[in-house]
Order: sequence, then C-alpha cells, then structure tokens
Amino acid sequence: MENRINIQQLEPEAYKAMLGLENYLATTSLTHIEKELIKIRTSQINGCAYCIEMHTKDALGYGETHQRIFALSAWWESPLFDEKENVLLKMTEEITHIQQKGLTEDTYTAAQKHFTGNEIAQIIMQIGTINLWNRIGISTHLKHEN
Repeated sequence: MENRINIQQLEPEAYKAMLGLENYLATTSLTHIEKELIKIRTSQINGCAYCIEMHTKDALGYGETHQRIFALSAWWESPLFDEKENVLLKMTEEITHIQQKGLTEDTYTAAQKHFTGNEIAQIIMQIGTINLWNRIGISTHLKHEN
C-alpha cells in the first residue's frame, strides 16, 4: 500500500487545527496512561496500524506494561484493568462504535462515579480526536518512515 495524499501538506490549516486540539488534550487532567489506553483501544477497533504503533510506543514510554497492552484488546476479560479503567475503556468502545448505541446511560452513570464532568468531557474529546486521526491515517495509508 502506497501513501496517498498528505493532508498536512495539502491542508495545513486543518492539520494545524487538529494539532491544536491535541495540544489542548495534552494539558487535561487525564493521566498519560488513560489517554494512551483510549488511543490504543480506539485504534485497535478502527484498525489503524499507524496509530497503534505510535501510541503503544508512547504508552510504554509513560510506564505502561507490555502485559496490559497485550490484554487491551480483551480488556473486559482481563483482571489487569481496574474499575475506573474499565469505565474509561467501555466509554471508548461505545463512543467509537457510535452507530450501535452510543454512550449508554449505564456507562455514563458509571463514569460519573469515577470522573468529574470536565473529565468526562475530556474523555469524549480524546475519543473523538483519535477516531478522526484513525480516519486520516487509514484513508491516506499513513505509514511510519523507517
């Protein structure tokens, strides 16, 4: 698969806006690990190899373990994730699979037990942003340069 268009070159203002959102999300109260779990799991669901590779590497740099990353694709079966992370990952699944039911009332209620309103908003924005990055990566056949 060859790379297609380069959105960063062709539409620099749009790319700049995406980076602005990423820069904002980097300042939120979510932990680096929480952000990377969202990014990796969303990218697994969407099949974006570019983003899986990038965010797995980033997560390891923040101290995430290989074992938890290996278990992430079946997080609901794994004892490696705590209750708060399970809610975060459930939100990630439901929002990424928006066409099924969206963010269900049960998951939203569970999220309120672990996260503030601002944090829930940050999680939703983080999930939405990585979904868009996945769509850019997959649509343009984005690859890491070796």
